[in-house]
Amino acid sequence: MSRNAQRWLVGSWRTLLFGVMMLSLMFSPASYRREHRRAVAYQIVLGTNANLIWFTVLSALISLILIRIVVVTAVSYGLSRYALEMVVRVLVLELIPLTAALFIALRRTLPDGVELAEMRARGDLHAMRAQGLDPLRLEFFPRAAAGIFSVLMLAALSCILTLILAYLSIYGFNHWALPGYTRIVGQIFNPAVTMIFVLKTVFFSLAVSLIPIASALYSTQGVPLHSRSKAANELAAMVRLFAVLLLIEIASLMGNYY
Repeated sequence: MSRNAQRWLVGSWRTLLFGVMMLSLMFSPASYRREHRRAVAYQIVLGTNANLIWFTVLSALISLILIRIVVVTAVSYGLSRYALEMVVRVLVLELIPLTAALFIALRRTLPDGVELAEMRARGDLHAMRAQGLDPLRLEFFPRAAAGIFSVLMLAALSCILTLILAYLSIYGFNHWALPGYTRIVGQIFNPAVTMIFVLKTVFFSLAVSLIPIASALYSTQGVPLHSRSKAANELAAMVRLFAVLLLIEIASLMGNYY
């Protein structure tokens, strides 16, 4: 147990150092030179464009179903005036950011971590260093930036879409309820709730983007490509990611409701 705990702490510390390194590269002008800017832009477009349509459609369908369930349940208990607030708090504040983070993790960043681990095992990263290229700027940083941007983009677009669908589902295609609707949404998104929502989404995007890629950089050193221990390291990275997401969600719930 002590060995496993020590390994987990070392992995968490390395992930934190990797996150600091990626954030420093993000704010470094050298990361956006012509030879690096193309790699960053390619990964951002690839990561966002491939997932935007699918996630938007999936989010719209799930939102319509949950909105209908919440509205019908609220009406049946005589709580129809609280239906909109329940929809906004449950969907927009809680479910959509978490769903966007998990979607990008499964569709983008975890496969990127596996790909980078395979590149490291084949010696591709060492060959890049031998050619005078920096793998951190050309391979790791573009994927991390793409993961962060994708989570933020998908969460923002889905939240706006859900707010529109909630209005149409409750009030229909009428404009007379728009002032009351905006007043209720504005009361929910007070400065404290808005700050917690933004911070939670940002931390989700950082966790989803940095943990799998940091695992590819550190956890596979000296490990054969198809070994059982490598699979265990990848599983540990996934468990660490889900644990961090859960802690962020718990912290946001405590900030919003306690």
